[in-house]
Amino acid sequence: MLQTKNLSKIFTTHEVETTALNNVNFEVQEGEFVAVMGPSGCGKSTLLHIAGMLDNPTNGEYYFMGEEVSGYSERKRARLRKGNIGFVFQSFNLIDELTVFENIELPLLYLGVLAKDRNKRVDDILEQLELVPRKNHFPQQISGGQQQRVAVARALIANPRVILADEPTGNLDSSHGDEVMKLLVDLNENGTTVIMVTHSPAYADYANRVIHLFDGHIVTENLKDKYNKHMQPLSEVTG
Repeated sequence: MLQTKNLSKIFTTHEVETTALNNVNFEVQEGEFVAVMGPSGCGKSTLLHIAGMLDNPTNGEYYFMGEEVSGYSERKRARLRKGNIGFVFQSFNLIDELTVFENIELPLLYLGVLAKDRNKRVDDILEQLELVPRKNHFPQQISGGQQQRVAVARALIANPRVILADEPTGNLDSSHGDEVMKLLVDLNENGTTVIMVTHSPAYADYANRVIHLFDGHIVTENLKDKYNKHMQPLSEVTG
């Protein structure tokens, strides 16, 4: 579903170059739940942004559903993102002036879904995520855990193939963090591919596979099945 080949990203400011990603080879199959870990500044969020077509790489190739998209314009990337990728961010990124219902509905407005269908789909997901009593509240009137559930609902409303979650529990206490992780696991078990950036080994343990980044390189992968999990050097993983 998603693959990078020798992917690099270099940021240049005031004649200073920073290499965020350096020849990264990364693949995610449909239906996987992959966690990306590493210290601050190692390239985790950059990798997620390129995977979500919010940015282009400096060098290398990026394939999404078999289509090489690394050189696409923002317009072409946006067209491909619609209906295929849902985003969940640490800071929730809800619109304060919109109600819970309206925040969740927003992606359907962009997709041109008819009002009758929008209302039904939003009502269904509000019920699924136990947000019906909060549908007419504004973001600042609900708890952090509820705000993140709204963000998850908004990411899901268009039935995307992939959910990209950037530190989705970073602003939550452990109880609300566990709640969000269980939502992501449920989504994955129902067929949605999930790629999540996290600093938490406990939350990474929910994933089927863990990618460890350091200085823009993938250095190890933690492969897990239903019986056991083990750490392997990347050279053993890739052969």
